[in-house]
Amino acid sequence: ATWLPTSPQPHVSPQPRSIAAHAMKFASALVALLASAASAAALAANADQAAVAAAASNPIRKVVTMLQDMQQKVTEEGKKEEEAYDKFMCYCKTGASDLATSVQAAETKMPAVTSSLQETTAQKAQLETDLAQHKTDRVAAEDAIKEATALREKEAGVFAKDSGDYKTNIAAT
Repeated sequence: ATWLPTSPQPHVSPQPRSIAAHAMKFASALVALLASAASAAALAANADQAAVAAAASNPIRKVVTMLQDMQQKVTEEGKKEEEAYDKFMCYCKTGASDLATSVQAAETKMPAVTSSLQETTAQKAQLETDLAQHKTDRVAAEDAIKEATALREKEAGVFAKDSGDYKTNIAAT
């Protein structure tokens, strides 16, 4: 059977169900063929050979068991592949609409974010200007405090001298 894509999307891989189905059919046919060969060989052999073959490990039985195990593994892998395929197809169906919705929401939000960014940038520039002005005001205030302190110290020295003179004059009188 030829594989035909179920959707027009070129990137979708072939359905795992068809691969697993082919593998299961092959394994089933091989098991049936070996089982019929084993039964024909058992009928053709005499009783002594059957007893010896039964006592020893039967190679045909080993092959049949191995093929049955392979069939079971292929079936399990097929189920896992089918689940993965179903998840992928669900994503393909819903992913495009989710992505379109997300893009539309982002485009709607973009002007608000841009204006917010511009406002924040302008506010930052204003704060930097204010900070520079406050630094110069602080330096000027510190200089004024130093001047006032020097003036008060000078006046305190003059007052102490005059006060000493007045006290001496008062004591002398």
